[in-house]
Amino acid sequence: MTRPFILGLTGSIGMGKSAVAAMFAGLNVPVFCADAAVHQLQGPGGALLGAIDAEFPGTTGPAGVDRAKLGAAVLGNPPALARLEGIVHPAVAAMRAAFLAENADQPLVVFDIPLLFEKGGAAQLDAVLVVSAPVEAQRARVLARPGMTEQKFAQILGLQLPDAEKRARADYVIDTGTSLAETRHAVQALVHKLRGAVT
Repeated sequence: MTRPFILGLTGSIGMGKSAVAAMFAGLNVPVFCADAAVHQLQGPGGALLGAIDAEFPGTTGPAGVDRAKLGAAVLGNPPALARLEGIVHPAVAAMRAAFLAENADQPLVVFDIPLLFEKGGAAQLDAVLVVSAPVEAQRARVLARPGMTEQKFAQILGLQLPDAEKRARADYVIDTGTSLAETRHAVQALVHKLRGAVT
């Protein structure tokens, strides 16, 4: 049975992964976004609200998961985070499997997975693309986000594999510290190469 070439897309916070994922989608490459799946599962009427509230009472409401309350319950608490991941990860995996079945006739699909190396899963992919930018660009992008502080940024970075290590383990690296046009050109070249490899 043929199946698409599966490209994993990852990168540390503020490296431009969402912009690159949108560029793939703009080239008619189906993109499965793990973060979007989580938002759907935890949003209003989300399938995981009952299980999350049972494990972390008071962290959900009519608008879905209260991300600030849930974050406070798990950040810096590895056992609590592991319990949350035990609820979320199997549900995301099921959505990913359904996405793959829906796009079985495509030559190329992208799995956008923020913590790909940190949580494992690279073995299920055909190749991994890491997006990377200079540290100064990353810091400026992240600290410009609403509600972001130096302390939060440091905490998030502490949970993520260093960028240099991600680049060393990647099959492909796209530098997002350049212009959007240059980044788009790099994405187009990679799509052309990978589609050609599987047809």
